[in-house]
Formats: sequence, structure tokens, C-alpha cells
Amino acid sequence: MKSNSKRGNREGSIYKRNDGRWVGQIALQGDSRIKRQRKVVYGRTRADVRHKLVEAQKTLQDGGPLVSDQLTLSAYMLSWLGHRKHEVRWQTWRRYEQLFRTHIQPDLGNIKLVKLQPAHLRDLYAQKLDSGLSATTVKHIHAVLRAAMHQAERDQVLVRNVCRQVDPPRTQQYQINPLSPAQARRLVKEASGHEDEALYVLAITTGMRQAELLGLRWQDVDLQNGFISVRRSLVFQPGNWSLDETKTKGSQRRIHLTTNGGEVLRWHKAKQLEYQLALGPPYQDHDLVFPTEVGTPRRGANVVYRSFRPLLRSAGLPQIRFHDLRHTAATLLLSQGVHPKVVSEMLGHSSVRLTLDTYSHVTPTMQQQATGAMESILAG
Repeated sequence: MKSNSKRGNREGSIYKRNDGRWVGQIALQGDSRIKRQRKVVYGRTRADVRHKLVEAQKTLQDGGPLVSDQLTLSAYMLSWLGHRKHEVRWQTWRRYEQLFRTHIQPDLGNIKLVKLQPAHLRDLYAQKLDSGLSATTVKHIHAVLRAAMHQAERDQVLVRNVCRQVDPPRTQQYQINPLSPAQARRLVKEASGHEDEALYVLAITTGMRQAELLGLRWQDVDLQNGFISVRRSLVFQPGNWSLDETKTKGSQRRIHLTTNGGEVLRWHKAKQLEYQLALGPPYQDHDLVFPTEVGTPRRGANVVYRSFRPLLRSAGLPQIRFHDLRHTAATLLLSQGVHPKVVSEMLGHSSVRLTLDTYSHVTPTMQQQATGAMESILAG
């Protein structure tokens, strides 16, 4: 039962709900009979609601925008995506947009934002899982919705973020496929003399991400002192490319080169300069360490299909992903007793916990080493 109170001048309609919250309504176009053009505000007290309605009236009189209660989830998220495009990395925004367009908009897009309920989200997640979508992807859908609804809450378009009332599906721990020490040696041996030898040696010995390797510039390579400064990643956008700063400050790091890494980089640089001089003006020098034949950035997919997979086949190795070379580097280092803090900094992880959680399969080996070390200490 609603408890109505006499409203004051310019208050609109104010009443108290059964749950104790106060609600106010205002006609956006001066005609209170048109419900689809009404704005609803909420507050803990009648005074709070009255204040919000007065502010809404003032905004309306000044020609400012007010959000209609007919605002759909689709309309709000399109606006949210438009703002986020300038706030996050391109790949991140593209993933947001893809999840919204493919999975959120078709099923929930027409629901009024103020009518969105936890049941809508639970039904969506169950439907996606039943259709064969992975729990990880459904969890990403939840994350995008939660971020958008959080902003809607801050914009006072929503009273609460309903995503907080829904648990996303549990995901299984990600399975990685690192190479064994023998397999890693076989890959390095097979890559000897290959035009991308330096690329694979660095991938295994430094644990750099593919986008970091393809975005590496010679100005970030100090061959004299033997280290690489990882500052940027290669990013492709429609019709354009850029070298963007790494995702986090922790990803910006200095990695020392192995002896073999320094040697193959010197050989690689000499060959690249030789080819550049032979090609002449058609070569576009962007100072990239691993460019195309004409100096432009290489796409990761092209590296995988034209270089990496054929190399794995010729070496008789399983068809792992390029990213598994990064996992190989971490696994080999941890299994040899290198401190997890050092490995974490080398990989550019945000925390040591992330490193240990990702490479938990190495933990038994580390524990055995620790046990052996303790026995040696006590035995004198």
C-alpha cells in the first residue's frame, strides 16, 4: 500500500513505498498523462526526493537532458560504450562491444533499464551456458554488464546495480600447455637460422607477450648492456595501427637478455639492416625489431599461420599457441627454483599471487626443492 503525502509546489508526485523508500515522478514534456515520458527518482526521505525533483525541474527548464524511464538497456549501453571507447585500450573496447552486440543486446536490449531484474541476468547466463558458450565467456558478459550498470548507478539512472545480486558461473582453472625443457631446446634448435629465430628465442627466454614482441623497437633494446625495456604493445585498429603503452604500469619492465638472446638479436639486426639497404625507398622504417618485409608492423595471426605453426610441424612439436611460449618461459624458470617474485616482474604480472595461481602446476616441484634444501641445511 502506497502512502501518499500532499505535495508542495514544483514537487511532482511524491509517495512512500512499502519498503520505506520515497519515490518521486516528474513529467518530462509537461504532460503527466504520458507515462512513457515520466522521470522517477528515489530517496531515503521525502526531502531527498523533493530536492531531486526540484533539481530535475531546473534541469528541464534550462534545456538540459533528463533520462526517461523508457530508456532501454540497449540505449544506455550504446551510450556507455561510446564513452568507454576513449577510456580503455582498443582491444578491451572491442571485446566489450562484441559481447554486447552478440550476447547482451539480442536478449536484454529492449528491457527498460529501470525494469532490469536479477532474474533477467540469471536466465541469460543459463541460456548462454545451455547453448554451449563457455563459462569464461559468460563471466565476461557479466563483467561488462556489471561495469555498465555501475556507471548507470553513478549516473542516478538506477537505484541499484542488479548485477551485484547475481553470481556469474564458476570457471575452471585455465589449462596452459608449456613446452618441456627438451621441447623448448628442440624448438630453439629448429629455429636456428630461421628469419624469425630471434622472435622465438626472445619469446621463450623473456616471456614477453606476442603484442609486446611485435611492438618492440630497437630504441628499447640495449645490446651493449644486455637488456630490453618493455614499454609498448602493438595494437591494430580498423584501418590503422599504433604502439600503445602496456596495459598496466607493472607491465612496463626491464628484462635482461640471455647470452643466446643477445647474440641472435645482433645477427637479426645485421640481417635487417642488410635487407633494408637492399630494398631501398620502399622500406618503411618504424624502428620495429620484428616488422614485415617492408618495415610495417606484423599481425599476430600472420606470424602464427605463416611462421610459428610450420616451425612447430618441422620440429615435431604439438601445435601450441604462441602465448604458450610465455607460459613455457615462466614454467621453466619456476621449476629451476627462480624466485616467483623475479618471475612475476619478468612477466609483468600485477602481483606474485597471479604468477603462483597461473603456474600452480609447478608448485609441487618447488615444494620438493624446498624440502631438499631444508634437509641439506639440517644435515649440515
